[in-house]
Amino acid sequence: MLEKIRLAAAALALSATVAGAALAAPLTPADTARIDASVRDWLKRTGAPSASIAVVRDGKVAYARAYGLARTAPATPATPASRYAIASVSKEFTAVAILILQAQGKLSLDDKVSRFLPDLASADRVTLRQLLSHTAGYRDFWPQDFVPPEMTRPVTVQALLDEWAKKPLDFEPGADWQYSNTGYAVAGAIVEKASGQPLLAFLQAHVFQPLHMEGVIDHDALPERPSDALPYTRYGLGPVRPAAKEGRGWLFAAGELAMTPTELAKWDISLMDRSLLTPASYEAMLTPVKLTSGRDTHYGLGLDIEDDHGRLRIGHGGEASGMVTDNRMWPAQRTAVVVTTNSDAASAESLNARVAAVAVAPTAAEARARRVFDDLRQGRIERDLFTANGNSYLTAQALADHKAGLGRLGPAWLFQLASESQRGGMTTRVWTITTSTRTLRAVERGFDNGKLEQFLILDVVN
Repeated sequence: MLEKIRLAAAALALSATVAGAALAAPLTPADTARIDASVRDWLKRTGAPSASIAVVRDGKVAYARAYGLARTAPATPATPASRYAIASVSKEFTAVAILILQAQGKLSLDDKVSRFLPDLASADRVTLRQLLSHTAGYRDFWPQDFVPPEMTRPVTVQALLDEWAKKPLDFEPGADWQYSNTGYAVAGAIVEKASGQPLLAFLQAHVFQPLHMEGVIDHDALPERPSDALPYTRYGLGPVRPAAKEGRGWLFAAGELAMTPTELAKWDISLMDRSLLTPASYEAMLTPVKLTSGRDTHYGLGLDIEDDHGRLRIGHGGEASGMVTDNRMWPAQRTAVVVTTNSDAASAESLNARVAAVAVAPTAAEARARRVFDDLRQGRIERDLFTANGNSYLTAQALADHKAGLGRLGPAWLFQLASESQRGGMTTRVWTITTSTRTLRAVERGFDNGKLEQFLILDVVN
């Protein structure tokens, strides 16, 4: 399966057209109502002040909406024009800057760091490709999920590199994968040296202006508009409180950008359409990097390259103090989901999964499992879908009990395949089902002919 995903990634990078790709149908009013209800349920469950989303279908922004408060005092409603810090999703753009400079002949991914920054640790052994793929070995300056005291004070890029990029490497370049904001700070400094421009100015000229992403700013300048979101956090399950702000300069090339979800969606569309970079640049960006051992990192250059149950999914997540973003694309479906929130105590990834459950066409197995679950909630079943054994288990009493127990839970906001295995000549799939009040587990067993032997629903006790 992973080889199929690698081949799909290569085809995405090398193909000049999207002919033959499966195109998604537009979102219906029922779809958007379902998304709205799921986002509001997520806000209620997490306590996040706000969320803002954008959905791309068939290569176009099909839906953009904000929910809740961009600021709690004074209460300021979030709108689709509210900007959020996208944190480490900014790494996608730092990688793009390096790729553009390579296409201009000003550097190469195989250049050593020493060509531009000879004083850094092992600069003569680390390549730019390794910086962008988190395989360089530079120690991450921000592994914490809060802002340490040092990071509340301003820092220059040079001071950051002097402190963190001159430490001994954590491993031999290319031998391991370890997420490193420091590596991206080094990459950003190289962009500035090779281009002769500040990183943000380079991106404005070569990425944001061509893609009409007019509102992108440095998060250090946030908030510039009264509608822009402010950052919040929670301690334990306590009340929502303002989050500490990182000192100027720390985020830089690793996470400095702020924008609206719609602006980020424009970048997603360009990536799926391959409209901005050269074919060689897309191939480099979307090819998973392998370690010297041969192990696949499932990470390209500034992008996760993932197997979403047989579908290619690319993207990145990001977390800054009080802000979380999750950006995911399904290129073959020409669909993308962008989620931002101004709470670092909530999971933007889980909200993205909820929105994607509506926006991205389900696999055949998921669609069937959803249908069975919805039928059981209503106390009925498609008898032809089950074997004789399965039908013997689903008696009239069993169906009535399913309706009594599941019917009051409401719809499933999230339906996720937790595992898949073989047993007794059958495929066993375990599904995790999230509703407003319960998390359930469904154990499905079925044959290759499509007949189900069982669909057993269990409560998950926390």
